[in-house]
Formats: sequence, structure tokens, C-alpha cells
Amino acid sequence: MESSVYGSPLSGGVFEFSSFIKQPQPLTRLFSWIFSIVVFATIISEGYINETSGDNTHCIYNQNDSACSYGVGVGVLAFLACVVFIVLDALFPQISNANERRYIVLSDLIFSGVWTFLWFVCFCVLTNQWSLTVTPEVFPGDAARAVVAFSFFSIATWALLTVFAFKRYRQGLDSVVSGYTDPVNDHTSPYPSSYPPEGYQQSPFSHTSAGEGTYQPPAY
Repeated sequence: MESSVYGSPLSGGVFEFSSFIKQPQPLTRLFSWIFSIVVFATIISEGYINETSGDNTHCIYNQNDSACSYGVGVGVLAFLACVVFIVLDALFPQISNANERRYIVLSDLIFSGVWTFLWFVCFCVLTNQWSLTVTPEVFPGDAARAVVAFSFFSIATWALLTVFAFKRYRQGLDSVVSGYTDPVNDHTSPYPSSYPPEGYQQSPFSHTSAGEGTYQPPAY
């Protein structure tokens, strides 16, 4: 029977992009990647406006530059993380070391959980600052609302990624626990569990008397 650790067989297999991208976890990660691009690209391109007098720019969200910077930071890091984890998802079946798989799954679980929270904070901050904007009609409202909406969508996708990573981690723990067999109790092992093996006979030359082995001069 083919052994499986952390939701994928250890023996590996041929990579097929069509079947890979249809899997729930890579597909959800792809949506997260797209949503992150929408958030930080929209803020960079339309999230700052010039003052009526002067060359200084301010964030469209209540002129709070920290809100725009936070959205750009979370979006860019999410974009980079999605690229890394999509590559790891593609290479995951080819990794035969169970410890390396465990580190990848744990990293995915921790990062996805943290970014779910950060996207929630981003959604709350941007929504609050947009509601406090004094004259929203002079700002690109569609862009501002799009960033808020895709921040909310990102909460859902990253929460799903956290669930997928947790399930994969649980599958790994279950497979390791159920697949481990103590060598002493493993009757299928080709090696004997006790030493010496049954039927073994001691060599007749292994024990000698106390006087044997000492030099005796020849008699003339």
C-alpha cells in the first residue's frame, strides 16, 4: 500500500498543471494572489491624491497615510507569500522527507492564520477611515470601495487556506502515528527482533580452557 504523509503520497508522481490548479488549496491561493494584487496596486495607483495647493500627496482614506501604507504592506507581502506557497504546493508531492513536509505545512498554517488576522485589521481600518473621510465625493470612490471589498474577500480566502493547512497538518500527524511500528513488535521485518537468533549454536572454538593458549616448550 502506498504511504501518504501530510495528504500526499511519499512516492511522488508526474506534475500536471491542469489537475494541480483544480485542487482546492492551490485554487484558493491563486484567488488570494489576485486579491492582493488588486489591493496594493489600486492603492498605489489611485490611493493617493495631490493637495489643492502644493505637491504633497495624501491617502484617500481620511488623508491617513498610515492606512494606505498598511494596505500596501499587507498586500505586497501576501502577494509574495502566495507565489512561494504555490511553488511549494507544486513541489510538495516530490518531497519525500516527512520532516521537510511538516515544516512546510506548519509554515503555511502559521502564515495563513496570521494573514487572515492582518487582512481583517486592514478591512476594519480602511472601512473606518473611509467612513471618516470628510469629502469622499472628490476622491476616487470606486477605487476606495474596491480596496475595501477585496480586503474582505482576502479574509475569506486566507481563512480557507488556514483550514486547508490545518487539515493537512492533522492528516500528517495521523499518518505518522498510525504508520509507525515498533521494530521489536514488527513481525514483518526480515531481521530478528532478539539476539542471538533462534537456533543459533555457539562456535566450538569460542571458549577455551584456562591453560590453553599458553606457550609450552617442546620436550627433548
